[in-house]
Amino acid sequence: MMDFWIILTAVLVASACSILGCFLILRRMALVGDAISHAVLPGIAIAFLMSGTRDSMWMLLGATAFGLLTVFLIQTLQTSGLQSDASIGIVFTALFAVGVLLISLNAQHIDLDLDCVLFGEIAYVPWDTWTFGSTDMGPRAVWMLGITLTVILLLLGLFYKQFKICAFDPAMAAACGIPVLLFHYLLMGMVSMTAVSSFESVGAILVVGMLIIPAATAYLLTNRLGVMIGLSVAVGIISAVSGYLVSYLLDASIAGCIVSAAGILFILTLLFAPQHGVIAKFARRRSSAQTVS
Repeated sequence: MMDFWIILTAVLVASACSILGCFLILRRMALVGDAISHAVLPGIAIAFLMSGTRDSMWMLLGATAFGLLTVFLIQTLQTSGLQSDASIGIVFTALFAVGVLLISLNAQHIDLDLDCVLFGEIAYVPWDTWTFGSTDMGPRAVWMLGITLTVILLLLGLFYKQFKICAFDPAMAAACGIPVLLFHYLLMGMVSMTAVSSFESVGAILVVGMLIIPAATAYLLTNRLGVMIGLSVAVGIISAVSGYLVSYLLDASIAGCIVSAAGILFILTLLFAPQHGVIAKFARRRSSAQTVS
């Protein structure tokens, strides 16, 4: 039963991150996911200091607020003329440092482990359960991630066309009367929710890996957004399940094995993708050269 909860948690993380990762990849904002995953740390620390509890809702609100603040600061620096990568680097390192400082200054009041936040330990998920009355409802992480995935699916189901147009052509979206900035912050808010929902169970490293690698893999296989989302989720789930099985056989880090499995799938796709793969491109160039000669 413990294996089931661990695999279910990994699948939920992979699904939520893979869906959002498609929009981040298309908007060339993959590193923003990394920035948010680290920059929400002061929000978590402040939420704990204000509430005095590790209740998930307070953590979620604090982290989401700082996730949106991160996006706002990055956008402001870019508007002022700073390059995109420099803006991301400045904001997320500064906010992450503030979070570390808050925790170190209030270490006696804050029961948060930086190693847990960064690396996580998904193997402990079955032990952190949520009790409603006298009923054991199952692992807290599964509920948090399930709610997060439901919110993501609901928002994308309601506003799929708007998110799609904003991802491919923000200028056309603005011309059509779509509030581009609103959907930009809505997407970043979902990324923040996913990041904090996954912190204690899997850590920021796995979140970043699942935000980028499955979506990048799917990007090489199709030119249609709907198909890309489906393939991205499939790659994420396959990586989660196979990574856990490998970690069980090798007695290794579960998060490390999951991201490694996703990386292997990406490399295989990069080599053998029918249209954008290295081998396919080489074959087309060779065929073109022979035709010319």
